[in-house]
Amino acid sequence: MSRRTVVVGGVAGGMSAATRLRRLDEQREIVVLERGEHVSFAACGLPYHVGGTIPERETLLLQTPEQLRERFALDVRTRHEVIEIDRERREIHVRDMRTDERYVERYDELVLATGASPVRPTLPGGERAHVLRDLDDLDQIMAALEGRPRTAVVVGGGFVGLELAENLFAAGLKVTLVEAGEHVLPPLDRELAVLVAEHLEAHGVTVRTGMTATSLGPDDVLLEGHRDGLHVEERVPGELVVLAVGVRPESGLARAAGLELDDRGGVLVDAQQRTSDPAIFAVGDAATKRDAVTGEPVLVPLAQTANRHGRLVADVIAGREVRSRPVLGTAVVGVLGLTAAAVGWSEERLRAAGRPVRAIHTHPLHHTGFYPGAQTIALKLLVDPRTDEILGAQGVGRDGVDKRIDVIATAMRAGLRASELADLELAYAPQYGAAKDPVVMLGMIADNLAAGLTETVQWHELDAELAAGATLVDVRGADEVAAEPLPGAMHLPLDELRARHTQIPAGRVVVSCAAGQRGHTAARLLRELGYEDVANLDGGFRTWSAGQRSLRPALVEVTAGG
Repeated sequence: MSRRTVVVGGVAGGMSAATRLRRLDEQREIVVLERGEHVSFAACGLPYHVGGTIPERETLLLQTPEQLRERFALDVRTRHEVIEIDRERREIHVRDMRTDERYVERYDELVLATGASPVRPTLPGGERAHVLRDLDDLDQIMAALEGRPRTAVVVGGGFVGLELAENLFAAGLKVTLVEAGEHVLPPLDRELAVLVAEHLEAHGVTVRTGMTATSLGPDDVLLEGHRDGLHVEERVPGELVVLAVGVRPESGLARAAGLELDDRGGVLVDAQQRTSDPAIFAVGDAATKRDAVTGEPVLVPLAQTANRHGRLVADVIAGREVRSRPVLGTAVVGVLGLTAAAVGWSEERLRAAGRPVRAIHTHPLHHTGFYPGAQTIALKLLVDPRTDEILGAQGVGRDGVDKRIDVIATAMRAGLRASELADLELAYAPQYGAAKDPVVMLGMIADNLAAGLTETVQWHELDAELAAGATLVDVRGADEVAAEPLPGAMHLPLDELRARHTQIPAGRVVVSCAAGQRGHTAARLLRELGYEDVANLDGGFRTWSAGQRSLRPALVEVTAGG
């Protein structure tokens, strides 16, 4: 008998495994069993059909069972649910959901690509809330839009929540975005996330952070949270409500079969995606990955990772010696013309885990300033101060953010140190970048810090520095200081610092400029002039100001409770 591989679940991980395996082995029997109606669709494109950017629903259908049968000789069965795995016999029990017929299929290898399901919090009125995970969910939202609702609430301020908010706004609804955490986009640190929230607000999307949806009325949502130690409530209009608060692994089948799971329900796998049963593999959102920072199991529900691991499983089954690499969690989102992207860990997460971390902020132009259309972007690099290892990066801006985060993600995968970013040779023309690309600039700063040529103070450390007696010196120009003063700072413009430095009191000095570069020059000058204890405010006034704004709760009219 020929070898027989059964794949449970389609879409990214399952279909990547099945099609790759066929390209490697023409003689093998390959069966794909999908519980849903569609085996291959563009899940990441669903929000953009809601907003009309992708006008035709059929565009989201990538492959049909008939096409897969014709091109790859795959036996693809939709609406077929695997209800039991008999590991001893290497058999699965299947139910045809259309006829309720039950039957048994044997396997030599079993690939679980069962995905994840949206988290649906239990709350009064919650039955009218929508989620968006597949085409059935999409169809329900589109049907609701036919009733011409005027207001919408999106619960969850992560990547999917932002995409939904943008597209419901594009569909003409007044949108409120609700995030239980302190800021939107939890993978970002607050001083970058606030730039996204402010952009949403400026374009007409209402943002509520630190608030939780606790009940749904017929056409509104009750939010609750805490402000200044008080319990507060607010009702926001929401004829349409969509939940985007995360997903949980669909691992019930694996659990019932006795496969090992982690404490969040993810199927534990090794570097070849094998489960605790060597004949069974798991890929996609149901399977754990290995975190690039800690090496520990982690759940990362990203399509590119599912595709990559599906391909890897096929290679393993076909006899190739391959192993999965740790995941970086690289992600990007566009919202109303702004881009936010991240890779690796945030500073908040690193500090919470007790990891030493050095943060580097820059605010460069996305291409040369002399070429028309240059836009400022905010970049942040997280570095291990002991080893110079890159632990993460974040970026927010209109253009060029995805490019820089992708470069840093590639550097992390290659094992480059932060200082080595300074030696990257990147494409340069005035309309694309600069002779000193923003990523190269991050590397130069990292190199200065690693070599001890400069010291930096973070925006959230400045108050403690001043309380301890440090003198804050603002080296920006007079017009800049007049427009946006830095509280508590004495003003000595950089070009006058050499002549006027004796005005600075003895002791610890912290210098600041707009974005950090002039501050570094000032700090080096003061050191050369004999000041021994000098630090530069990392990222300058822009980072400090964004950090301060991120600490202010969203202004809401609330009813204070007990």
